[in-house]
Amino acid sequence: MTAVNEDVIKGKWRQIKGDVRTQWGKLTDDDLDVIDGNREKLLGRIQENYGIARGEAEKQLQDWEKKFVA
Repeated sequence: MTAVNEDVIKGKWRQIKGDVRTQWGKLTDDDLDVIDGNREKLLGRIQENYGIARGEAEKQLQDWEKKFVA
């Protein structure tokens, strides 16, 4: 993903954290604190908590990011 999307996630983390929790309900508050807007950490936590491959986690994350990057 582009640096633009990474910047959007980092810059808007406080605003979009709730949406992340809605999208991936298995992520805990502790997970969200550790992620702190870092896209790679978010990707890793999605993989871990859902037991899915990196490619599937990446696809889910890209689909979700489309809501925030115009």
